[in-house]
Amino acid sequence: MAPEKLAFAIAVMVFAGGSVGLILQRMLPEKHTTGPSRDMIGAVVGLLTLLSALVLGLLIWTAYGVYAGQNAAVQNLAAKVLQFDLALSDYGPDADPIRKQLRDGLGKTLDEVWAADQSDANFAANNFSAALRNLREREAMLATLQPATGKQTQALASAKATLEALGQSRLQMSFALSAPVCYPLLLTVVAWVVFLFLGYGLMSKGSATAVLGVLVGSLAVASAFLMILELSSPYAGVFRTSSAPLEQVLAVMGKE
Repeated sequence: MAPEKLAFAIAVMVFAGGSVGLILQRMLPEKHTTGPSRDMIGAVVGLLTLLSALVLGLLIWTAYGVYAGQNAAVQNLAAKVLQFDLALSDYGPDADPIRKQLRDGLGKTLDEVWAADQSDANFAANNFSAALRNLREREAMLATLQPATGKQTQALASAKATLEALGQSRLQMSFALSAPVCYPLLLTVVAWVVFLFLGYGLMSKGSATAVLGVLVGSLAVASAFLMILELSSPYAGVFRTSSAPLEQVLAVMGKE
């Protein structure tokens, strides 16, 4: 399910929970919503508020960690690609075919990760396969080089070491394409929030202001879950990891 649709469904459930609470507050006898009963409802509401706030904060922090980590991974990948290209440039004209393959491969990577349809169920698997295939192809092309001088030997050794690090960065990017969201935990927190708003409704007098408050609160909660889902998908959605570092490297390589 798309993050926007899931967030909308959460907003509806939370609003429904608050609305049911307001309805029950009118229907139940006064003894169930005042005195000791109200105190118990307040205690449970306080517990649910604490649990929801703690776990929601943890989920948002974890999702942001995924997003920030992938930004760093892209920057590291761009640096490794440029370092690999410079090592091949130091090797000499014999490495030009590999440099051309590197430029073409970087352009394909940008399309595969940032321009592709990420609703495809096989999207993550396809990108992992592409990353592994590119790594094997470059390893095979480096194996064809036969250094004749000490400078070429040193450049080839540097290129091989950089290629290994580059492959690890690319594979890390492909792994991140599967959203690391624990949906059972997410749904548990949604249930807590629904009961929380039910309690709010039981403790409130039914009025237009109370309904508006439930509506605003449900939208706020839904936006928090939408943020979690979007941050957990760093190559799609609103909070998208920037491809600028790779595009800048591609532009530099194209001028040489």
